[in-house]
Amino acid sequence: MLAYFSPMRIRYRAALKAAATHLLLTILVATLAAILVFYIWYPWPFYEIVSGRELFWLVIGVDVVCGPLLTLVLWNPAKSARELTLDMSLVGLVQVAALTYGMSTVTDTRPVRLVFEVDRIRLVSASEINPAQLELAVKGLHKLPWTGPVLVGIRQPKDNQEMMESIDLSLKGLEPSLRPDWWQTYDLSVPEVLKAGRSLAVLRANRPADAERIDAAVRAAKSPESDLLWLPLTAGRSSDWVVLLHKASALPVSYARVDGFF
Repeated sequence: MLAYFSPMRIRYRAALKAAATHLLLTILVATLAAILVFYIWYPWPFYEIVSGRELFWLVIGVDVVCGPLLTLVLWNPAKSARELTLDMSLVGLVQVAALTYGMSTVTDTRPVRLVFEVDRIRLVSASEINPAQLELAVKGLHKLPWTGPVLVGIRQPKDNQEMMESIDLSLKGLEPSLRPDWWQTYDLSVPEVLKAGRSLAVLRANRPADAERIDAAVRAAKSPESDLLWLPLTAGRSSDWVVLLHKASALPVSYARVDGFF
């Protein structure tokens, strides 16, 4: 009996050691992927606003658990070096495939534009843009960024016909913010942004229950409240955020999870 359990004990110890090493390596890769996603592609608060985060964590979670678990099951010091190499290669391929799928989904939904549109700022994801239409954008806006969304504005229609066509497209769900040929550099829209922006007193009066969140956003802006304006921030089906803008530049300085529509 002891002769039977001794090889089993040796096998389990070796497998646990291999699985632990695999787990540490997998956690390291997952950490690097998370830093890339949540600090570069999806800087706060965009990872809370757009979809993709939950799927990313699901895939990463499965990757972290399944890889080391498969190593624990398959690792056996009695196997030849060739057999162990083949087993670990297969495990690695499964993990790489899962991670690649998760990262590709995250890159498709990464935020690429913050578009001022009439009375709001809309967060646009890469998946919402038709790549074939990017060549129609003005110079400097025909490529989608990889380091967070870029501010842009929306130009005025060229004539009545284009305006009617735009209305028709909007009724079909294709707003100007999703059409690269309507984008213009943000500086051209600053006067309209400042005109549409509202004082924080209005937001406080209509959202008294969110006073703490508004206070936190003002502190994050590092400017007197009198120097700030706000606009609703939307993204897909999300409409429960606002963006605080500085009056002097119309640039975003902080964000708050507060419904700006009332």
